[in-house]
Amino acid sequence: MPAYYRAILHDFLADDPKKVLGILTASSGDSGFAELKHRQTKAWRREIEMLRAAACSLVAEAHEYGQWTLLLEYPILRRRGRVDAVMLAAGVIFCIEFKTEDKKHSRQTDQQVEDYALDLRDFHEQSRGRQIVPFAVSAKAATAPPVLTPGGWTDAVRPVWRANGADLAAHLSSAFHEAGIMAGSAIDGAAWDLSAYRPVPTMVEAAEALFAGHNVCEIAHSHAGAINLSLTSEKLVEIITLAQREQLRVACFVTGIPGAGKTLAGLNVVHNPALRQEGRPPGVFLSGNGPLVKIVSAAIARDFKRRTLAQGGERTASTFIQNVHSFVRDAMDKPDKPPAENVVVFDEAQRAWDAAQNAKKTGQEISEPQTMLSIMDRHQDWAVLVALVGGGQEIHNGEAGLAEWGRTLRDKFPHWRVAVSPKALAGDTSVAGHRLFEDGGAGALRIQEESALHLEVCLRSFRARRVSEWVDAVLNGSAEKASRIAAEVREFPIAFTRSLATARWWLQTHTRGLRRCGLVASSGAVRLRPYGLELSSGFRQGNRDLYIHWFLAPPTDIRSSNQLEVAASEFECQGLELDWVGVCWGGDFTFDQPEGGWSFRCFSGSRWGQVNKEVDRRYLLNTYRVLLTRAREGLVIWVPSGDAMDLTRPPSWFDATASYLKRCGLSEV
Repeated sequence: MPAYYRAILHDFLADDPKKVLGILTASSGDSGFAELKHRQTKAWRREIEMLRAAACSLVAEAHEYGQWTLLLEYPILRRRGRVDAVMLAAGVIFCIEFKTEDKKHSRQTDQQVEDYALDLRDFHEQSRGRQIVPFAVSAKAATAPPVLTPGGWTDAVRPVWRANGADLAAHLSSAFHEAGIMAGSAIDGAAWDLSAYRPVPTMVEAAEALFAGHNVCEIAHSHAGAINLSLTSEKLVEIITLAQREQLRVACFVTGIPGAGKTLAGLNVVHNPALRQEGRPPGVFLSGNGPLVKIVSAAIARDFKRRTLAQGGERTASTFIQNVHSFVRDAMDKPDKPPAENVVVFDEAQRAWDAAQNAKKTGQEISEPQTMLSIMDRHQDWAVLVALVGGGQEIHNGEAGLAEWGRTLRDKFPHWRVAVSPKALAGDTSVAGHRLFEDGGAGALRIQEESALHLEVCLRSFRARRVSEWVDAVLNGSAEKASRIAAEVREFPIAFTRSLATARWWLQTHTRGLRRCGLVASSGAVRLRPYGLELSSGFRQGNRDLYIHWFLAPPTDIRSSNQLEVAASEFECQGLELDWVGVCWGGDFTFDQPEGGWSFRCFSGSRWGQVNKEVDRRYLLNTYRVLLTRAREGLVIWVPSGDAMDLTRPPSWFDATASYLKRCGLSEV
């Protein structure tokens, strides 16, 4: 999707300003946002004036500057917005955001334009390896001094320059000379404008885009991950279409490595325009992750209001994503009626409740897989249940596991068909070695293996595909393997520190633009309280909207994760992600140096006790797997020093853990 307007500076100066304004107005179309068009036109007119004045000065300074390319309203798809102007100055990229009425510079504008520049660096093919200089132009602000890049600076995105309507040309010239030292060959304007742009959205960004009517595959293009995600989505649409046409009941099992986009694939399919029935989605996305449902629903409602200036997003968000337990309760209240939807997508289906847990929670003495299949089996025509299955993410007792789905289908619903990823049949590492049919027998079930139902490329960590392998090696006690992997993922910084203050400093210095950072910790790490981090269930559950603001509030909001004051536990952050993460290590899971393995503990009353049950140990290990895989761009691990005067925080536990992490290839900051 090219810019609204593109020309070299010589041609831009030759064009009538009214012509340029007309092109911008004609190209704007219907963006889906509620716009005050007169205000936008006025802003464009002022921007054109400032750019013409700057271009005149630049060309007068050096005739060859007239060959620089100017692009107006260039799309930044991940943010579903447009950067006001991009100037391709030989081998340097200026990313320019205008505030035509502002009388002073603001941090908010700095963050906005810096974030655009970071997106170009990370996702725009023709910008890869180029020097990118973000410019925040507040037209009526006082003149700001030039910005000099600190010595030793290695990032392609330079610090933000501030300019006003009068000094823009002078600052552009200074910035060009400052950054041009590192610039490569001249950039071709047409090639840059039409370049592949492959953003990787967060879960929240993808949900907002889908709700706004976009296909998530359009904004989730991450090399092989784009193809993989598209193939999985297309295969599911094909299966659903066949089930509808031939009146079939089909259970689909989608597998994938952590962060590969299983949730995105499920959301994309449920809200695929090709499957809509009478203007409504054919299905519903269900999740047992209560915090995720709340946070995504709140994000959708906020985005709906921002785009339309209307209320009602909360109601319509409930048609987009629902809590699976609420869906089941509603269905059980109407035992003779099928649900309104013919398709349900069950996220993290391996975490569905077993019979004992389901009886405790709902009074139904059958497993949640059997409950879900019974509800969908009420349809007289057709039904599809899509189970998104991960591995190593089980963090709570009472979870039935993948095999319960296989047993239920084979013994209770043999008339259903099964479309399944081969990984779910073979017990691949992506499903933590579990299999759909534990004994290999599918009985009378008709099984259709589909390789497209496996997602094998990590989308979450777009900078490093091997981070999950490093985490696996660390948790498995394979320090040598972890060290080798750490040496190969230099694009994804991983560090550790013994100081919480240093961890906060590290996160603050790495987090730029509108990127999100935050602290995470195990819910069992309750003895982080002396350091000012409260993890008790009463605190977490007693603040109903705490983590909605934590994930969604802008960085400057005191409730934002970026403030680094509150840590999210595994329950709040599972299924979601941050750009930069600080993992706060607790006394519940520390390395035992003499034994060469992990110690598992739970806190009760005023002391620690040992966790002896194997299943509970697995849940605790998976808790740290969740925490260590929430970051998209980089990770710092804080291991406390402990306190010899406090029996609940013995320094030896943490010293051994820190020593082990060093052996896993981490450098201390």
